Amino acid sequence: MDLNKWSSESEVRIGHSLNEAERQHLARRRETVLQCLKQHGITCSEDKMPNIAVLGSGGGLRAMLGLLGSLNQLKEDGLLDCIMYLCGVSGSTWCMASLYKELDWSTKLETVKENIVQRLAEGSVSWWKMGQKLTKYYSEKDNFSLTDVWSALIVSHMVKEIDEHKITEQRGNYTNDPYPIYTVIDKQCKHDQLNADPWFEITPDESGYSLSGAFVDSSCWGSEFKKGKKMKDQPETDMLYLQGLCGSAIADMEENLKYLYEALKHLITDKIGSTEKTRTPLTPDVKNGCQVLLTLVELNLCVLKKEDPAVYLQTLQDLLKGQRTLRLGKLKTSEGTISKTDLKDLNLHVCNSVSVIFSMQRLGDRILNAIVKAIEKMTHWIWGTTYDYLYKMKVEGVHPSVLHSEKREYEDAGLLLNSPYFSVLRKERDIDLIISLDYSSGNPFETVLRAAEMCKALHIPFPEVSLPAEDTETQDFYVFRGYSKAPTVIHMPLFNAVNCKGEIEKWEKIYQTFNMSYDHKRITDLLEKAGLNIKNNKDKLLKEIQNVIDGKNTSKLG
Repeated sequence: MDLNKWSSESEVRIGHSLNEAERQHLARRRETVLQCLKQHGITCSEDKMPNIAVLGSGGGLRAMLGLLGSLNQLKEDGLLDCIMYLCGVSGSTWCMASLYKELDWSTKLETVKENIVQRLAEGSVSWWKMGQKLTKYYSEKDNFSLTDVWSALIVSHMVKEIDEHKITEQRGNYTNDPYPIYTVIDKQCKHDQLNADPWFEITPDESGYSLSGAFVDSSCWGSEFKKGKKMKDQPETDMLYLQGLCGSAIADMEENLKYLYEALKHLITDKIGSTEKTRTPLTPDVKNGCQVLLTLVELNLCVLKKEDPAVYLQTLQDLLKGQRTLRLGKLKTSEGTISKTDLKDLNLHVCNSVSVIFSMQRLGDRILNAIVKAIEKMTHWIWGTTYDYLYKMKVEGVHPSVLHSEKREYEDAGLLLNSPYFSVLRKERDIDLIISLDYSSGNPFETVLRAAEMCKALHIPFPEVSLPAEDTETQDFYVFRGYSKAPTVIHMPLFNAVNCKGEIEKWEKIYQTFNMSYDHKRITDLLEKAGLNIKNNKDKLLKEIQNVIDGKNTSKLG
């Protein structure tokens, strides 16, 4: 049943139609698009106006900067005002978050771009501020997860800021900009292979399952619900957390753990150092607990680096002497390391012991408890825990497993598809032309190929993807034209034979997904590379826009 409205008895909207705020924005945006096309000598009526979406893929800071460079060149070439939607996953959402906190950013993009570049090249976030943010997440939320840790300690370091704006604050702030859509996936749906249900979109107005058609006001997303009614408020998601939720797949599990444990090591060391400089030093028990945590972190890093952890096992045993602990001496295996199961048990047991120590003290803050909880979440590998706003509801078309769980786990959409196709493939959005800006690593066609395969399985119109011969170099502009109901897809890989001139591998090595920062030169070089893909193809973009309009006129005549 498609209600297409908010029920008087529910705070959840069941239906596939667009929400009212989005419809109003699109109505205003159409005039801007028509004027932009007219400036390029393209005239069409409003009902034949091409509905264009720009997609930014994942790829860490490479994607963040790549999207910024692409959008800046679209602006310089007078094409940005042709765009109706701007959608991102993973690193591209970091760019979007930086843009949309600025009122009508597209009208002053050069200044906004310069400010972002300066922040990324010269900015920093102190460990004290990271620790305070981690503690705030831990203290204020029911569902503290590894995403909170990742956001506070890793994303803030990479994007060089702690952005506490709320996405709903963007309402009304982007009158002259494309409509923004941030995308993640439902981890359980992906695991259960529920192909229609994983895709989850977040906009300033509402958030929900793109294809299933179940949404909630974005200010309420994360609050506790039952049978469609909000039972308990939770703090509204801030943009730092949203960036962490969208962008947590910059490397594999082991690489992520290394980043996190290194960050915790700095955080604990900073905590010990800061208290030694004040008149309120740590009590002996708490200081010992800090040393235990630090040793545990060092031990985990040692295991991740495949080094012998014997010295840290012995130190732990000495620090925990007199307490009931695991028999640490028996954990070491003949290969000079610890099994995953034993390490997990050790982490949880030590965290429990340290929690007892800290709970008996009256600490001035809760950072140490937050660090303990962070290690527990890392051990269990629990990301993106959020109350399920569909809990105990009866919704046709939504899988029962989604309706019967009190909580859901969300994660980086790049773990399933590294481009936000399914947010714009909702038929209600009626997209005619998709400009896929692909900043992925590896196979330059993986995202569009996977999108085509998934659409075929879900019976969603999508153009046939015909790839060039394997021995040809990657180009900067590919067009996949669909049949009557399928959008045209323009696919633009970041590094290609045109803008890299035979040095694609060199550029890929410089800008790897797991790079944590870039200096000013590498930032500007990357912006230029991304911009060239737009600059070199301006005429082709305009031609495809005209082709879409001609196709609409032809179908009308038919």
